[in-house]
Amino acid sequence: MSDKTDLLDKLRLDRGAKPQLRKKNKLLWPAAALTLLVLAAGGVLYVMRGESAIPVGFAVARAPEGGKSASLLDASGYVVARRQATVAAKITGKVVEIDIEEGQHVARDQIMGRLDDSNIRAALVQAEAGLHQAEASLSAARTAFADETPIFKRRQELNAKGWVATADLDEERAKYNADEEAVKVAEQNLNVAKASLAVAERNEDDTIVRAPFDGIVTVKAAQPGEMVSPISAGGGFTRTGIGTMVDMDSIEVEVDVGESFIDRVRPNQPCEVRLNAYPDQPIPAYVIAIIPTADRSKATVKVRVGFRQKDERILPEMGARVAFLAASEPAKKQTGPAGLLVPAAAVQGLGENAVVFVVKGEKVERRPVKLGAKSGNDQTVISGLAPGETVATGDLAKLTDGTKVKRSGD
Repeated sequence: MSDKTDLLDKLRLDRGAKPQLRKKNKLLWPAAALTLLVLAAGGVLYVMRGESAIPVGFAVARAPEGGKSASLLDASGYVVARRQATVAAKITGKVVEIDIEEGQHVARDQIMGRLDDSNIRAALVQAEAGLHQAEASLSAARTAFADETPIFKRRQELNAKGWVATADLDEERAKYNADEEAVKVAEQNLNVAKASLAVAERNEDDTIVRAPFDGIVTVKAAQPGEMVSPISAGGGFTRTGIGTMVDMDSIEVEVDVGESFIDRVRPNQPCEVRLNAYPDQPIPAYVIAIIPTADRSKATVKVRVGFRQKDERILPEMGARVAFLAASEPAKKQTGPAGLLVPAAAVQGLGENAVVFVVKGEKVERRPVKLGAKSGNDQTVISGLAPGETVATGDLAKLTDGTKVKRSGD
């Protein structure tokens, strides 16, 4: 029993310590109230001092450097050759000679290859023999007619004097007429023989494959021993031609421009082309034509862009990016630049919904703008901004018209 009593005595609370705890709690409440009062006063001072302004970056709208025109629109496309051909013979035959290699310059009518002409040469010999035969037949007919002519005339004279019967004269006239017609038939046979020889010679010439224009060979498609045919569909082992050549003077760029931006493009408009292979080297160009039809599946219009200067580095099927520039007008005084550059981070929205926040003192003004092309980190603004105006950059989602801002880092 004594052990249980001792255990209960240990578990009993000491009521004498309670007044001291209450005394300590009464001292903590004034301290907490004083702390809250200090924090509230600090918050009021923070607001009164204007520290609630949203930090943003500042950027000045500027004209393009070097007096260059601003890009109104950018579009991607490919380098194409308007004049290229798969060179083939006009007839089906076996290749016996190839005189081209990839990258070779060829001139118009230069021989690129030959087909087997053994059968055609035999036909040519036959046509030549036929011509000789026709010439001999005509000569014989003319001789016979020449011999018959004086005989017929003498019979006419004798008949007129009554020394030759009319029946004999009629018989001689029939022979005379037959010889005359034989000459005409021989002459026509000679013309046929000449035409047959011309066809044989043309067939012989068709076994020689010539370049249709000046250009560069891009593909060598056949080798000696292979069959080529202009009517082949490319199946089996029959080639359609011996090679492909390109007229490098017809090189240009084809780009697809969205329907919404086609009003910014016009013929002869200056452009800059940057090849994907040489992105840091702009090439002067111009708009050749706007193809007068649209692609309904892509909602685009095809635009042809030509180069103002030749460059051996420009090759067909290269990727390219075209910047359509604002045309300079020296005859007119321009009231301002055709476009201004601002950081892309200063623009909120796209297309017709694009806006910028122009800094006016300590606040920003929300202003709609019309956008041009984007180049790197810069965005061209065609209208809505004046040169020298300052725009806000950064997290524009926090800004509204009239929001108070400050420069980041201040």
